[in-house]
Amino acid sequence: MKFRALRSRVQTMLAVASLTVLTVAFPSMAAEQERGLDRLTEGPVAMARARVAADVLMSSYDPEKAWFPSSWWNSAVALQTIGDYMQRTGDRRYLGQLDNTFEKDKGVFPAGVLSGDPLLGNFTSRAIDDSEWWGLTWIQAYDLTRDPKYLDMAVTIANYVNGYWDTGTCGGGVWWDGERTYKNAVTNGLWIRLTAELHNRIPGDTLWLGRSRTAWAWFQGSGMINADGLVNDGITQACTNNGQTVWSYNQGLAIGAGLELWRATRDPSILTTVRRLADAAIGPKGLVTDGVLTESCDASDQRCDDNAKQFKGIFMRYWTDLVDTTHDGGYAAFLDRQAEGIWANDRDAAGRLGTRWSGITNDDHPNVFDWRTQASALSALIGDVPAFTPIESLAATLSPAQPVVIPAASGATAIPLELRASATGYLPLLTLVSVDAPAGWSATPRAKLLTLKPRGNANPVSGTLPLQVTVPSQATDGHHTVTAKLVAGLLRFSTEADVLVAHTIDFDTGTVNENPWLFDPDRSQSNGVQNRFADGNAHFTYRFPFPADTTAAQVTLTIDAEYLVQASSDNEIWTTVLHETRPITDGSNKGVQTIDLTPFLRAGADGTKPVYLKVSDSFPNDGWGGRVYHVTANIVE
Repeated sequence: MKFRALRSRVQTMLAVASLTVLTVAFPSMAAEQERGLDRLTEGPVAMARARVAADVLMSSYDPEKAWFPSSWWNSAVALQTIGDYMQRTGDRRYLGQLDNTFEKDKGVFPAGVLSGDPLLGNFTSRAIDDSEWWGLTWIQAYDLTRDPKYLDMAVTIANYVNGYWDTGTCGGGVWWDGERTYKNAVTNGLWIRLTAELHNRIPGDTLWLGRSRTAWAWFQGSGMINADGLVNDGITQACTNNGQTVWSYNQGLAIGAGLELWRATRDPSILTTVRRLADAAIGPKGLVTDGVLTESCDASDQRCDDNAKQFKGIFMRYWTDLVDTTHDGGYAAFLDRQAEGIWANDRDAAGRLGTRWSGITNDDHPNVFDWRTQASALSALIGDVPAFTPIESLAATLSPAQPVVIPAASGATAIPLELRASATGYLPLLTLVSVDAPAGWSATPRAKLLTLKPRGNANPVSGTLPLQVTVPSQATDGHHTVTAKLVAGLLRFSTEADVLVAHTIDFDTGTVNENPWLFDPDRSQSNGVQNRFADGNAHFTYRFPFPADTTAAQVTLTIDAEYLVQASSDNEIWTTVLHETRPITDGSNKGVQTIDLTPFLRAGADGTKPVYLKVSDSFPNDGWGGRVYHVTANIVE
């Protein structure tokens, strides 16, 4: 592997030397050579982007409950996505979290602990599709580790699901729920994929292959695939297409189910059907708007619920499989457009990825960023990583990514930033870091060399560089970008900090306007505009960097439910400033509460007088924590 890396590095050096000569002698030939070099760097850049996004997703993982907060099936898909990431890139840092979930969550749980339904053990419940998602997740874990316990669990889950295959209604199909009320596309697409994956991993199997073939044949004749080649949500009690929404995940699962069964059988008719489904998805009546994969709820006047936030990522997971299997250039180009568009239009400075991949947003229906949307968009970035893992990659982030400056009446304000670089490969990378700041601002250092010494891909090496950005007192309110560019040979990566200059504090929770003030979201949640809450042992903390010449400050919260609000000048020693002592769960105590922050105004290390405000749950055992709708503050200088 080291020889391969050295050969690649030598080839790169020769390419750079060739480009230098051509630039002087033959400019047109040099331009073509440069485009070729750009293609050499696309794979490493794609891998670096996926790493940044995967790290953001895993920052939301709860190691105690061993899931992603408040969504059971979504957690399965997010963990499967992380498995995809590790398999595609060679990064193995998150194997421990997969095993943590397996060991902690395989038991029996009452309703409301991990799922709205009681969990029956072995990741099964009355929600048959939820059980199937976990089955696929553990097959992914088996592929990564070859530990038979994961494959055994997938078999256990599949045996449970098989009990809901029923030929007595509509001739076959798996019921969606334990009550046997509905047969739909997601449950049966999952069943075909799950059974085919089991066959392809169990030597000598015929049982699971037979079930997969039978399910595929039933699905093709069920009527759920309409005349346009699009998959509607399910069938009626009369066993006809119900005409309900064509969701991207149903289309993607139909594609993925066929691909896995094709691998098991090599039946060309299956691949023909898969191509028809794929062509319909990106055709004129399909799921694409202006080249972007778009859910119906992505419209600017609608909002996707927590389920639909993850649908497009499931589609892209199986679209990646389609590209890898067929090597079709058109399918590959579509995948690349999604990844490039997400990175360009649907990403904030903190590396968070939103639900609308076009980036469209408005005040009434803002583009939403949370761990579900992160997992979804991450699937497109993973698919853009070449199947043959790039030898080297270079990535970076700036922290804090969204700092806030409240300029003092006189004098400049200094912002401490930290550049965090990461790399994979087999040879040291001498990395040039250069920093660009807005006109009239200053950055120190403006340029610096950073040496990274990776040892393969399994555990990317990291390095840090402290920076300081100085903001003049006359800086205008609004968002300003500080950019750090990293160059090591042909490897290039850029990262940004989005600096908010604000003389006033006034924002709704659950919006992008809240994010710069949200110092520590912990495991809090937001279900839309004017909604952030923390229950149980979760909390969320705002940081208000008041200017050095501040003499008094107040913050006003619109708040309800079972809140505990604490203030601090150092994020360590906390004083309770609001406390709901009654167990109120209906919002009847919603009101406007003003808190005097003057006692907490003390000079911080950066010259400001920061005050931290933490909201948590005054009754952590009943599941109803404090909820904040709106935040404003008054400052006296």
